Amino acid sequence: MITRLSGTLERVEGQEATIASGDIAYQVLIPAYVAEGLAPKAGQRVTLVTLQYLESQNQGASFIPRLIGFRTEHERRFFELFTTVKGIGNRKALRASVIEPAAISRAIAGRDAKALTKLPEIGSRMAETIIAELSGKVEAFLTASEIESLDAGANGTPAPGKSPILDDAVAALIALGQTRQEAETQVTRAIGKLGTPKSVEQVLERVFGSH
Repeated sequence: MITRLSGTLERVEGQEATIASGDIAYQVLIPAYVAEGLAPKAGQRVTLVTLQYLESQNQGASFIPRLIGFRTEHERRFFELFTTVKGIGNRKALRASVIEPAAISRAIAGRDAKALTKLPEIGSRMAETIIAELSGKVEAFLTASEIESLDAGANGTPAPGKSPILDDAVAALIALGQTRQEAETQVTRAIGKLGTPKSVEQVLERVFGSH
């Protein structure tokens, strides 16, 4: 399984990138939002986090190995979640991914089917299916402020950046290896259930499921 690829970016054509690593050139399928930022880097060394799968040909008589490339593991995790929706395979998910995962997640969390239908190959019925199957599963791909505005249970509790306790809790999670976005997301979700926290320890206990 190829999970990461580094090499010289030879070219980007549509949603395909060619990356040379040593004497081997790899064809990598990429979402449109990745292609937009990658195209100007032709001739430079790049690294993509990859997802490898087998694409069926001739009604399953043969299979071709494919690589899909992302900028981060966070983006790959969203793509894998997106493809758990019934009727969305790797190719459809790839064509639909014309905007950042956070924007798609925002539409799902906000139950905005109209926004989802603006994605290629996503009709109204599929949009409703996506919302039904992924609601409650996309918070990790939203920013802390987005979750706060969507979480009715927050009831005005302060967000990270406005409270020393929450800032320290975020810093502690980052020290444990989480990204800032992941840390802020978890802290915001925790205080939505906890209310105004009295200590960093109280926030971390809620994050890690302690009582």
